[in-house]
Amino acid sequence: MTHTQRALIIFPTYNERENIEKIVHAVLPLDPRINVLIVDDNSPDGTGEIADRLVESEAKVNVLHRKSKDGLGKAYIAGFKWALERDYDYIFEMDADFSHGPEYIKDFLREIQEHDLVIGSRYISGVNVINWPMARLLLSYYANWYSRLITGIPVRDATGGFKCFRREVLEGIDLDAIKASGYCFQIEVNMRVWKKGFRIKEIPIIFIDRVAGTSKMSKKIMREAMWMVWWLKIKSIFGRLS
Repeated sequence: MTHTQRALIIFPTYNERENIEKIVHAVLPLDPRINVLIVDDNSPDGTGEIADRLVESEAKVNVLHRKSKDGLGKAYIAGFKWALERDYDYIFEMDADFSHGPEYIKDFLREIQEHDLVIGSRYISGVNVINWPMARLLLSYYANWYSRLITGIPVRDATGGFKCFRREVLEGIDLDAIKASGYCFQIEVNMRVWKKGFRIKEIPIIFIDRVAGTSKMSKKIMREAMWMVWWLKIKSIFGRLS
């Protein structure tokens, strides 16, 4: 990463008032070329107001306010488009709740020099998840196995949300065609990137479940993932993923 290149970390937020200021202050000192975009879905707990105060005090912090909670995928797509309009070279997805450790950012920035998409993987070197109930861990593990089986995508943690893209990747896929809105969004984006022939690299991370705030996982999200992988498979067979 040269001195002229810039990286943007996108934090999608909904009720993250306990975490957002802490995570921003944790990532900004890691590299002078890092900027932050908070995409807030009109959080009723005041996360958006905290984000506005951060913008006033930190030149490298930006905020994008959305009118309502509309799914993780829609929040990230809004953030991707914002980043592309402002010529960022590297664009991160990252949770605001410290389940994604800031200490791994340097590894992403190193690997993105030779790859197009870098994914922080919980399952590339065993199972590296802390503080999850066994039922949720098994659900996540087998959901990833299921997605690989159905789609053929060579990614062990296809649902992982700690990622870094080269801007050319996000320019190369049709963001408006992305259908998934929940956690299956990650599978769909990975699938589209893979089908375009971009270079994907997984690096090992340890995922630590959130300490503050509440998880956004729901049965609706899991149902979406079950049928969405078949939709992706069919679209792929007919060459309609772009």
